Amino acid sequence: MKNKLSVTTSGEREIVITRTFNAPRELVWETMSKPELLKRWLFGPPGWEMTVCEEDPRVGGKFRWAWSGPDGAGMTMSGVYREIVPPERSVRTECFETGCIPQMGEQLTTLVLADRGEQTLLTITVLYPSKEARDGALASGMEHGMAAGYDRLDEYLMGVAV
Repeated sequence: MKNKLSVTTSGEREIVITRTFNAPRELVWETMSKPELLKRWLFGPPGWEMTVCEEDPRVGGKFRWAWSGPDGAGMTMSGVYREIVPPERSVRTECFETGCIPQMGEQLTTLVLADRGEQTLLTITVLYPSKEARDGALASGMEHGMAAGYDRLDEYLMGVAV
């Protein structure tokens, strides 16, 4: 049985995303911070591909990711890392340059990886600039793309962690 993605709200402007991986925290961190590994899993539902993966995971470092999908769809996201504590925590700004119109505006994303025995609990908290932006993100169906990517990551981790 696959681990399930959970998406909940907190307050008026936050979304909290959780998921468990059957791999050690250090390995999960590595797959979320190295461009060559991000490209293996971070491309959402079938029919999408990651076309740009620039990643500099250090305080002040920037990232920029772009995806293309069916029928000319696309998204581009970029931001700056404010805090990095390998292998447990990162805080960064995120802004969609293209696509994801409901989420336009800068958001603050905090990623926490916690050891749970032989598993790792991922918790991502996204603080949106407004309740409308948060609600727009929820209405966009973002959890489906995230779930597909995290399922793909889980498959990769299972192959590496054995």
